[in-house]
Amino acid sequence: MARITGIGGVFLKCNGSSKALAAWYQQHLGMTLESFGGAVLRWPDDHAEDKGLTVWHLAEKDSKWFSPSESSFMINYRVDNLGELLDQLRAGGIEVVSGPESHENGKFAWIMDPDGNKVELWEPMLWDDKNKEAS
Repeated sequence: MARITGIGGVFLKCNGSSKALAAWYQQHLGMTLESFGGAVLRWPDDHAEDKGLTVWHLAEKDSKWFSPSESSFMINYRVDNLGELLDQLRAGGIEVVSGPESHENGKFAWIMDPDGNKVELWEPMLWDDKNKEAS
């Protein structure tokens, strides 16, 4: 049987200028923009212990997980150093709406992009109970 093997792309409909939103992601989250205006994220660039994976999950219709965003989606971006990135974001005037938090599979924090989408930032670690205490 044919099956899904990974996330092939993430596509956002912008409320304003797509160029301005892409520039925000480039400036604040370090995405390298290609000539077509988007980014290509390659697994070989990710050196996390888990060797790269993408989680897919459905939230219940009454979930507050994406709050304060009104969007029906949230994107999780893998990052190589959450603490350093959060410092950069704060220095750039970006509010961290929640986190950082440590869990069995890594560290997490959440911000909002200029279009009001909640963005989850994840520094992955191998699933392990001792990671709950990692800072």
